[in-house]
Amino acid sequence: MPHSDDDQATSLPSLRLLLVLEEVARVGVPVTPTMVNETLGLPKPTIHRLFATLEEAGYLQRDIDGRSYTPGRRVRELAGGIMSSLRVRTARIAVLTRLASEIGETCNVALPDRTAMIYVERVETEWPLRIQLPIGTRVPFHCTASGKMYLSSLTGRHFESFASAADLNRHTPATITDQLRLRAEIAEIRRLGYATDDQEFISGMVAVAVPILESNGRLASTLSFHAPTQRFDLSHALTFLPQLRAAADNLSSLMLRD
Repeated sequence: MPHSDDDQATSLPSLRLLLVLEEVARVGVPVTPTMVNETLGLPKPTIHRLFATLEEAGYLQRDIDGRSYTPGRRVRELAGGIMSSLRVRTARIAVLTRLASEIGETCNVALPDRTAMIYVERVETEWPLRIQLPIGTRVPFHCTASGKMYLSSLTGRHFESFASAADLNRHTPATITDQLRLRAEIAEIRRLGYATDDQEFISGMVAVAVPILESNGRLASTLSFHAPTQRFDLSHALTFLPQLRAAADNLSSLMLRD
């Protein structure tokens, strides 16, 4: 049944596309038109026409099963633009700047895209020796702290779909390229609530990531820091988990404010 507050909206053709996108975002996993229509209650031909329109325009894209849909490129760009709005960005930069000062290393916020994590915010270390991963950089899921943190948030079925189909390309001698090892790593990340990168993406770099959560407890983005091994080993990096988690909580709260 439709939500009572949406009764009038679903009767307005101009708002139906937005309601579909809203429901896709609320569910947070690949969905079919039938699943979305359990909430919207539109005629069957209408809901399929809306999905076709949104797919053609780039707002939705088909998932790997060919039946369900996920947010498309234009929705991800829209989300990134909202994340970077001036008022929110000012507060977010303040949180990141304080964290970078406490740790002494570069701190990043990253969003999951269809095939990679994308850095959307960054505060650099003051050290002249730094690793260049600027805003807009796309990094793999399977060998970065932020990417593995995201993979740990997937449901079992969706993670298995990724693990069985993804190209686990080797970037360094430490990169996990075996599906069984990756499954074990992701299970451990789910247990611990944080992810690490011990020279798996770039030789001579370690990183730690934690989730930035939405109000419903779902991962919205990740917060991480990385450092060259000349200054940090992974055991030292993990001593900053309390500061990293506190900053992630602050960033989560920013998303809930007007």
